[in-house]
Amino acid sequence: MSSPTPGRSGTDEVVDLCRDLIRIDTSNFGGNEARGERAAAEYIAEQLAEVGLEPEIYESSRGRASTVARIEGLDRTRPGLLIHGHTDVVPANAEDWTHHPFAGEIADGCLWGRGAVDMKDMDAMTLAVVRERLRTGRRPPRDVVLAFLADEEAGGIYGARHLVDHHPGLFEGVTEAIGEVGGFSFTVNENLRLYLIETAQKGMHWMRLTVDGTAGHGSMTNTDNAITELCEAVGRLGRHTFPVRVTKTVRSFLDELSDALGTELDPEDMEETLAKLGGIAKIIGATLQNTAAPTQLDAGYKVNVIPGQASAHVDGRFLPGHEEEFLADLDRVLGPRVRREDVHADKAMETTFDGGLVEAMQSSLKAEDPAARAVPYMLSGGTDAKSFDDLGIRCFGFAPLRLPPELDFAGMFHGVDERVPVDGLKFGVRVLDRFLDQC
Repeated sequence: MSSPTPGRSGTDEVVDLCRDLIRIDTSNFGGNEARGERAAAEYIAEQLAEVGLEPEIYESSRGRASTVARIEGLDRTRPGLLIHGHTDVVPANAEDWTHHPFAGEIADGCLWGRGAVDMKDMDAMTLAVVRERLRTGRRPPRDVVLAFLADEEAGGIYGARHLVDHHPGLFEGVTEAIGEVGGFSFTVNENLRLYLIETAQKGMHWMRLTVDGTAGHGSMTNTDNAITELCEAVGRLGRHTFPVRVTKTVRSFLDELSDALGTELDPEDMEETLAKLGGIAKIIGATLQNTAAPTQLDAGYKVNVIPGQASAHVDGRFLPGHEEEFLADLDRVLGPRVRREDVHADKAMETTFDGGLVEAMQSSLKAEDPAARAVPYMLSGGTDAKSFDDLGIRCFGFAPLRLPPELDFAGMFHGVDERVPVDGLKFGVRVLDRFLDQC
């Protein structure tokens, strides 16, 4: 560990904090199989305790640990703010990477490693800001609850969901929250950068598809082969194009983008527009329609045995207000032979792009980047915000990063060679520090 040194500024120590967190392998394999979350929780608790906080570690199951602390604000009559991040990451195969995914190496101006953008960068930026502020006696205007959570990458059952269900008092008085996948830049030109603030996210249906057939010997003709039926259904689903549905948030984003590009955008014909969006095209494209991506297949146990059952897993995502349509489309495409059951499901979310918190985001970004314009957007995935929404907390994605135009930001999430610009981390610390003064 690089052991951040007391007395250093947040911008000085944020890289060391992020490196330390990346070097703790917190790979989440789903179910109750994860590693390193307890070690990460203890590391974070140590960093917070060093500057006078009293963090608590909550374990939902052995090793599935989250760290929570509250900073008392100057005006305790005001509603509180939650800053949340997760410490778990998706697994990584080191052989595929340019630099080892858990080494935290710095190269080409970036910090490389699994979690560099999803989301140990925000964890580190939060720690860096909080540590500097508390060392210098700068309390925020209102209470701030810090939550560093387990298990987000598998739906948050052992992290955010556990705390909301079993320890809701930790968030008493909190009405607003910021978390991951928002506040990152998209460069239009040298005089204009759009910073995308997440105000909505798609809902999810992670599901298992099952087909029953007639088992038999592989050498014989079988017209009731479960694998054949399943593969045909999965093929239909994988090639299916769901209809375009423009939600309020996406409409606002397209209007802002249209103004920035100086051209009228047609949601029904976005191919040319998406081509101009570089590293965020994948994220934006997926917010124009429901999606269902086949991700796993499972059938059979021996080459000369036709199995009696075959199954597949699908990652389904639906737009706010379009869940029923999504499920009806699924069943129509899959056909009557396919049984569908949820492995994990959660709601879609959408809030408005207004209020004091949004103004604080806009002004703090503008102060550090005069070319900044904050705009709302919808996240194609989901975050722990879904759990906190159940407590009536208004949630935004705001983990500020100024990115080089050539970086494939969307490709960093769950991808090979995940990395974050070092200058981007320092930028994020400065923005978050200003934001806390104004929130």
